[in-house]
Amino acid sequence: MKPTWIAAAMALVLAPLTALAAPDADTWRELDYENALILDTTKGRVVIEMVPEAAPLHVEQIKTLARQDLYDGLTFFRVIDWFMAQGGDPENTGEGGSQLPDLPAEFTFRRYADTPFTPMAVQGGSVVGLVRSLPVFSQPDVMFDRTGDQGATGWATYCAGVAGMARGEDPNSANSQYFLMREAYPSLDKRYTAWGRVILGLDVVRAFETGEPVERPDWVRDLRVAADVPVADRGRIYLMRGDSKTFARLVDDVRDDLEANFSACDVPIPVRIESSHNDND
Repeated sequence: MKPTWIAAAMALVLAPLTALAAPDADTWRELDYENALILDTTKGRVVIEMVPEAAPLHVEQIKTLARQDLYDGLTFFRVIDWFMAQGGDPENTGEGGSQLPDLPAEFTFRRYADTPFTPMAVQGGSVVGLVRSLPVFSQPDVMFDRTGDQGATGWATYCAGVAGMARGEDPNSANSQYFLMREAYPSLDKRYTAWGRVILGLDVVRAFETGEPVERPDWVRDLRVAADVPVADRGRIYLMRGDSKTFARLVDDVRDDLEANFSACDVPIPVRIESSHNDND
């Protein structure tokens, strides 16, 4: 039997809205479509929430390349079971990139008092929580009063669904290639830039054909910034607010169930989709 918290979360994830009205704003936030991607792949649709607070340069480059249609038609050429799926290479080999400059590493970021952060636990002197939907570790808030910029250092942790940027040996060599985690792999933390998280379609990512290289790879039919996708095609997507009482109860249930084994990766992000076939937006 599944633990109670898993059953409760599953009842909320992908729960369709029965009315056209937006859900309770105290519990749900609408996805920031300008900072989200919709990938239509040969296995189905994947939706990624991008997190510019953690990796602003990477998010901006990915959006630019998406709007240049660079990603359309590219394969997931390297897919490793229990690890990740890699794509975004115009050569589909792992050796290529775009015409844009390589990016400086954004392995860590600065968190400020106004950063949208949901703390969930304290582990080893760091605070574990979420920035938007991205699971992160961070120095505690006390650092705000001890640093010149009134910030604290944070870094993403590679849970299942986290989107990272591939690179060569040079830490500052990321360009267009990205990977989507099929399972948690914390040894990547602070070694590869994390720029978002799959909020819908992790089952799709896990269904991609595997191989190094993949013999018959899955591929991206279309990758678009969600803001550029008609509402009739994407619907309206809502995530549970990290500062809501409902999410706090969910976190408490998970933490109580797992005790010392608790991690940010264990907390699901409930998502709701409002179908809007009659919307003319």
